[in-house]
Amino acid sequence: MRTMKKLKVLLAVAIAVLTAVNVQAQNPKNAEVKIKVSSQCNECKETIERALAFEKGVVKSDLDLETNVVTVVYKTARTAPDKIRTAISKAGYDADDVPADAKAYKNLSDCCKKPEDRESDHSGHGH
Repeated sequence: MRTMKKLKVLLAVAIAVLTAVNVQAQNPKNAEVKIKVSSQCNECKETIERALAFEKGVVKSDLDLETNVVTVVYKTARTAPDKIRTAISKAGYDADDVPADAKAYKNLSDCCKKPEDRESDHSGHGH
């Protein structure tokens, strides 16, 4: 009789543990990171947000052009802030202390480049 009681307790504990693990797997923990970027205009906003939409683990992103800070919500089990910064760099933009990928930056529209790197003056273009 005692063995049956122990078995029931053990079974209840096992079910509780498996349920907790399953719930955690279905609701991965999300985190938020704010990253300073070298954006210049609405085209930059679209490019950065599109690049992040394709990054695994990114739930959503929003670039504030007033502050040049992109707020990214991501799944901690799928990605990390360094990977997000790398994705922004590969899109052609500085991301905190990660410089823009030179080739990607060169391919940006003139209006998306830093003012000192622009070939001509496009004042007012989407800024």
